[in-house]
Amino acid sequence: MPCDRQRRCSQVLGYDHWRFIERASSQVRPLPRIGVGLRAPHYQEFLNSHPPVDWLEVHTENYLGPGGKDLHILRRLAQRYPISLHGVGLGIGSVHGFSSAHVERIRVLAADVSPFLISEHLSWGAVEGRCLNDLLPLPLVEASLDLICDRVDQVQATLGQQLLLENISTSLRYNGDTLGESQFLAEVAARTGSAVLLDLNNLYVNQYNHGECAHAAMENLSRGTVGEFHLAGHSHAEDLLIDDHGSPVPEPVWSLYRRALRRFGPVPVLVEWDTRLPPLSELIDQVEIARTIAREVLDDA
Repeated sequence: MPCDRQRRCSQVLGYDHWRFIERASSQVRPLPRIGVGLRAPHYQEFLNSHPPVDWLEVHTENYLGPGGKDLHILRRLAQRYPISLHGVGLGIGSVHGFSSAHVERIRVLAADVSPFLISEHLSWGAVEGRCLNDLLPLPLVEASLDLICDRVDQVQATLGQQLLLENISTSLRYNGDTLGESQFLAEVAARTGSAVLLDLNNLYVNQYNHGECAHAAMENLSRGTVGEFHLAGHSHAEDLLIDDHGSPVPEPVWSLYRRALRRFGPVPVLVEWDTRLPPLSELIDQVEIARTIAREVLDDA
């Protein structure tokens, strides 16, 4: 459960996403709520029926316009499912490309669909006047830490809601890094009252690409710091793994999921699948695997 600072921050901001977790934890079996990403090819199935998922994540930037079909469908589905806004374009670590106007547009969308979670990536992606359209790694140093904490404070103050920051997958690290990524995220959470979106596939990808121990990374994060898990697949490219979200969750990531459940408890879980999108039924199969694992792990806890 959240630390006192995170709870106080949520109360001050007027929103507490941990209530969603606590409702799950109050069941006889404290199971996580498990969701999927809402993607356009699956719109009609969600509108016509009620697929058995607990919540839906959308990429925030796809719904920032003032109208249109996508926003109309999101509004309808927000009446049936809790919604998470997952940003890919804020570039919170961009020194010169960060946009307060972008944050304001997120605030307007959040006021419209009342998301229980709002998240972004620990990355940068812009220079002044130009968006590089990627999630680029930050130098993990004190200067970056100060910048990110200031930005998180700005975003949370504008949104009136806690922000979750996700660890990213990378193909490189900076030689001058003085902090590990999970240490960095833990410090941001401690200073700002934000939380961590722990992407378990990204942990595994970075373990393969850089030799960073995924288990050690988890040990840097306390139970109350992590507010969500992501599960996804990856692909091989020569001597690297690529976090492409284009295949079922592989066994090494399921293994990390088991460990994460034991350490952090039943926080919300998302099954990500963005490229080579399968039928919705295959996504539901992944959700059921995640539920089965959670029952096995948490019943033994």
